[in-house]
Amino acid sequence: MKTPSTADLTIFLCIAQHLNFSRAAVELGLTPSALSHSLRALENRLGLRLFNRTTRSVALTEAGARLYARLKPAFRDIDDALEDLNNFRDKPSGNLRITAGRQACELVLLPIASEFLQDYADISLEIVESDAVLDIVAGGFDAGVRFGNRLEADMVSLPIGPNMRSMVVGSPSFFERHAPPQKPEDLHGVPCIRHRFPSGSMYRWEFERGGITQEIEVSGPLTLGDVSLMVGPALQGVGLAYVFEDMVTGHLADGRLIQVLANWCPYYPGLHLYYPSRRHVPAPLKAFIDFARSAREQSREGSFQ
Repeated sequence: MKTPSTADLTIFLCIAQHLNFSRAAVELGLTPSALSHSLRALENRLGLRLFNRTTRSVALTEAGARLYARLKPAFRDIDDALEDLNNFRDKPSGNLRITAGRQACELVLLPIASEFLQDYADISLEIVESDAVLDIVAGGFDAGVRFGNRLEADMVSLPIGPNMRSMVVGSPSFFERHAPPQKPEDLHGVPCIRHRFPSGSMYRWEFERGGITQEIEVSGPLTLGDVSLMVGPALQGVGLAYVFEDMVTGHLADGRLIQVLANWCPYYPGLHLYYPSRRHVPAPLKAFIDFARSAREQSREGSFQ
């Protein structure tokens, strides 16, 4: 049996990671047909089928799964060895992939990333916007951004933004038609703008006061999949909206929106950068971690002046 090349095994690993020929082809810069041809050549060389594939799905065979389990840590060691060469550079270089929800991107990640890239011209940063809860390892991401109270225990995390809170807001015209709720239970029967997650489940509004927590399943005439889209309909009086404070500060100041249930909306841990607890952190990610930490410290110092 002729020993497969590193390129052949790289193609196998990429397909195994995505279980999707089109996504693997995009990542490797190949056409799906070229990718399929390379995989067939590898399987013929090994004398084994590595994937079961139909027009609808791609799945590893038992042999393919065992090969993937053995090759993945070995190639990770190779990547780590190459990453060590970044220690000899004045500034690190390479690719960095981060996933975050749209609000995380707008509120915290993009402002930090824009300044970061000015200092690290040799790093190419890709931000994949998704509100779905993703497995960053399986998805090929170096890191992700999520709220600190929703992180897996096996992840290393770093706060990159201040503590945050959500608010229930409505327009003056809305409150001309509806009495302001005094407690979370009063939301039942009041028109609200609902939020549906990418998974299909509906978000239940979260409240806390004096150690007592409540989750309210609201109803209303409008359901949206993006929190940032709720401000406009709230301004027009469609219903109450449950949004991040930073999204409505200006509207609250000029009286176009009114906050209710303020005593039930405390601050909670803000956005965190999180990444797998590995023995070796890639140089581009390490540079971003250090930059984000420094930016947060400077922001906190400025808030006390």
